[in-house]
Amino acid sequence: MLPFKKKIVTDEAMRPVAVLIEYEDWQRIEKILEAYQLSEKDDVNLTQYAGIIKLTIDPLEYQQQIRDEWH
Repeated sequence: MLPFKKKIVTDEAMRPVAVLIEYEDWQRIEKILEAYQLSEKDDVNLTQYAGIIKLTIDPLEYQQQIRDEWH
């Protein structure tokens, strides 16, 4: 976690409602978030997995059986 100074703002009941940080710290956080979001945008092609699992029972029937075991 990045070390940065923060001030927690509370309401009359002392519940936290906001956090104040230095603008420079906010800019660093923004850069980190942007880099993270760009790394997550890598498209994953899931079609390569289509048809891999061969089911022997209807998924909805299986779900109902499992849920019936809970009762």
